[in-house]
Amino acid sequence: MVDWFKRTKKGIQGKEKKTIPDGLWIKCPKCSEYLYKRELEKNYWICGQCRYHFRIASDSYIDILMDNEPEEFNKNISSNDPLKFKDLKKYTDRLKKAESITGSKSAVKTVIGKIKSNKVVLAVMDFRFIGGSMGSVVGEKIARAIDKAREEKLPLIIICSSGGARMMEGIYSLMQMAKTSAKLSQFHKEGGLFISILTDPTTGGTTASYAMLGDIIIAEPGALIGFAGPRVIKQNIGIDLPDGFQRSEFLMNKGFVDTICERSEIKELLNKILSFFHD
Repeated sequence: MVDWFKRTKKGIQGKEKKTIPDGLWIKCPKCSEYLYKRELEKNYWICGQCRYHFRIASDSYIDILMDNEPEEFNKNISSNDPLKFKDLKKYTDRLKKAESITGSKSAVKTVIGKIKSNKVVLAVMDFRFIGGSMGSVVGEKIARAIDKAREEKLPLIIICSSGGARMMEGIYSLMQMAKTSAKLSQFHKEGGLFISILTDPTTGGTTASYAMLGDIIIAEPGALIGFAGPRVIKQNIGIDLPDGFQRSEFLMNKGFVDTICERSEIKELLNKILSFFHD
């Protein structure tokens, strides 16, 4: 009787389940479309469905803009811990983790090189490094980039991506707003050309200083740009904010931004601007 219930043949054999390797597909945070990573990279990290601009590393932006191999300068400047800051973890531990993620010692890279035939000084912020926050090193590297552009009489381009001043350095961070603004004032008086490119997000002390001091201000589509965040502003004024408040398109309509340009077209636009002023 027991033999009746014994299986004499194997059951239905399905095909071996294939797994998709991690990291091949990325979900767009705006339209929820799944995007093939290699194609997304070829498309300048722009969603092909809704044109959402993903945040990218500083190295990726340098590769998009610069021809050949640009020369990086002030590469090895790194932050100290003047306040011995500690919340959930030590500030020095945060710095080490950020360095391992980005391969850089600070939240900004400064290089000199060519965009097509136009030689420029370029500074690119990296949001992966403690939210692109502006500490003493970021301010110093921006200041030195301005000085280099002055000395060599070259245009200056800064690509901004920041959550604001770095609280772990207290007043040392806030001082960078005044320092970079004063340097840009000198640069402007000597006839230097400064182009500011605002990416998502550009907020806090960065917006309150060099980000909004460009002779020409360009923004990527849909970028969050402002000082305090929308939630904080709404809590303070107690009224609903307009649709798209603090986004690139809203700011352009209000005259804070000169033009909006997709990342795939930014190199060509910069080349036209630089060639015009060079001529």
